[in-house]
Amino acid sequence: MRFSSNGHLRSGGMPNTRVVCYTIFLVLCHLNYGQGGSVKKGKGGGGYDPVVELAKGAKLDAAAYDKTLKVAVLAGKVTVGGTPGIAEFSGIATGPMGEAGLEGTADLWLSIFRYMRPDGTTDHVGGWNIPLTLKAGQTPIEIAKAFAVYINAGTRPYKAKAAGNKAKATITIVFTPK
Repeated sequence: MRFSSNGHLRSGGMPNTRVVCYTIFLVLCHLNYGQGGSVKKGKGGGGYDPVVELAKGAKLDAAAYDKTLKVAVLAGKVTVGGTPGIAEFSGIATGPMGEAGLEGTADLWLSIFRYMRPDGTTDHVGGWNIPLTLKAGQTPIEIAKAFAVYINAGTRPYKAKAAGNKAKATITIVFTPK
């Protein structure tokens, strides 16, 4: 019995040891995590390292689907240890152009991540897509405040604060574990 490099069975000869080990690894992972389910909390292997765990966090991405609004990510990671993610808005929004779709919107995304608590429990933090439909003439500070209101009202472990003026504004997002 032989396995090809992608793990499929081929006829004749002995199996490639690396492929067999990888196949066993995949089977063990499958048994450990189940089919398609997500692990919310579980006991992780190894010890707790605060430097490593506090540096883990969500990647912050942002996009503006508007002709005149610009968005830039100034700090792209919201960490467990308290480092905030920051996005900056500039320009006055044109708003939707009367068609369905992304045009006239701004979006923030926070990625999925896992981290270990000091007691050895692993927490899973789900990702978050935060869309905002813009209004014609909406200023950067109004947009940042609207995102902050949405994030602070949500049930996710994040809090946000808006700062700036009519020309340029930032939204600062921090991780707040429950």
